[in-house]
Order: sequence, then C-alpha cells, then structure tokens
Amino acid sequence: MERTPSKPMAALWMAGWLALMLMITVAGREVLRELNVFQLILIRSSVGLLLLYPLIHRAGGFAAIRTQRLPLHIGRNTIHFGAQLGWFFALTLIPIGQVVAIEFTMPIWTAIVAALFLGERVTLWKFGAIVLGIIGVVTIVRPAAGEINIGQLIALAAAVGFGVSVAMVKSLTRTEQTVTIVLYMALVQVVGSLLPGLYVWTWPSPTAWGWAIVVAFCGTFSHYCMTRAMLYADATVVVPMDFLRVPLTALMGWLLYSERLDAFTVLGAALILTGNFLNLRPGSPAPARAST
Repeated sequence: MERTPSKPMAALWMAGWLALMLMITVAGREVLRELNVFQLILIRSSVGLLLLYPLIHRAGGFAAIRTQRLPLHIGRNTIHFGAQLGWFFALTLIPIGQVVAIEFTMPIWTAIVAALFLGERVTLWKFGAIVLGIIGVVTIVRPAAGEINIGQLIALAAAVGFGVSVAMVKSLTRTEQTVTIVLYMALVQVVGSLLPGLYVWTWPSPTAWGWAIVVAFCGTFSHYCMTRAMLYADATVVVPMDFLRVPLTALMGWLLYSERLDAFTVLGAALILTGNFLNLRPGSPAPARAST
C-alpha cells in the first residue's frame, strides 16, 4: 500500500502522535497510582477496540481488513505488548522525563532493523539526526556510573522492543491498511492482558476510569498517527521526529511534577531540534544516466 513520499505529511501525522503521547504519559502516571499495569492495558485495549469500530466501518467492515500477514502482526504486537508493559511499569519507578529520555535509544534499534531487513538506506542526514538526537538525550539524562537502577533497565528494554516494533510496522504499511495494523495491536494486547488483568482486577474509582479512558483513546489513535506517518516516509525519517517528545516531556514534568528543568535540558533540547531539522532536509536527487 504505497503513498507518494512526503516529509511534510509525515511530520503532520507525527505532530498528532506527539500530542497524544504527551497526554498518555501523564494519564499513565496518574492511573497507575491505583491500577495494576496489566489491568490498565486490558482496559486500554478493550476500549480501544470500541474506538476503532468507526474506522473499521469506514474502511469497509471487517471483511475489508483481512490480512495475509497474520504471523507478522502477532510477532510485532507481542514484542510491542512486552515493551508497553515495561514502559508503563517504568513510569512507576523513575521520573517521567527519564522514562521518555531512555526510550529515545529506540531509533538506534529501529534504524538497525530497518537497514538490515527492510532495505532502507541510512543517509548522512538521517545518521546525523539520530546522532544529534541521542547526544541530546544523553545531555538531558546525564547518566552517572553506578546510578542505573531497575527502572532505567526496564525502560531501556522497552526502548529496544519499541524500536523493533516500529521497524516491523514499516514493513506492514507496504501491504496493510492503517486500521488493520492498529486493530491487530489491540486484539493481541487484549489476549495478552486478559488473564493477568482479571486476576489482579480491582474496580477503578471514577477518577481512575477517567484516566484509563484517556490512556485508551491516546494509545489507540497515537499508533494510528504513527502508522499513517510511515506511509509517507521511511522509519529512519519518521522516528527521529519523535525526539521532540523529550524536551516537551521535560517541560511537562517541570510544570506538573516539579521535575528539574535546567541548562542541560535546554542544551539537549536544542541538539534534538537541530537533528530534526537536518532530518527534514530534502534528499539529493538521483544522478542522471549518461545518454548512449
């Protein structure tokens, strides 16, 4: 399922991803004060299936979104499910700015998988965007020897899983509709979280229900935005745009949770923005063939 390459369209869909992911970070932190992570993912995925129905109907119903690539859907979403569990769990252990910053080792894994298995070319500009983004993240986090804790390790493992998952999404966008990809994500997550979610189930308070609905809405449609973005650009173009989430999350953590916002954070944000501008440069035109 091809689309005309368009970095502006990819950037527009990624703006939707960024807004929804910022919302899910706060909602996830708040709802996990009361609910177990398995219960949260069960609610998120179940509600997400209901939210997807209008898109499924518009696409022509369930018959129109059949897939011939079920094993890839299951494999991709099993990896994503594990990464998502780790990401939410890490929110309960370390500051939200740190969770998101560590998550941004993800483009390294995405670029490697996309280059090895999808045939994507890592250009100098793409490489520069990734390098500047990673340097910016390290500048913000400033890891010190001997201070890595279990929350940081869980966040890193989640980042690896997300990176592999994103590269697999890019492969799926070549043949699958966006709604098909998101639907199978929700189905796999319901299956994976059903038994543990029911085992730890406690009836949520009205406030927790509200936060859980926000997580479900943002989680469902953020992935719709990400998948749409990948219809218009390579994974190694789309993913570095997400670096903007690091300074935005740092600012949000400062405003909502009094997490420190200092000169290192500002410098890291500047490096990340520079990397994104490099990444949006148009590619060099292919050399013309000599006439014979």
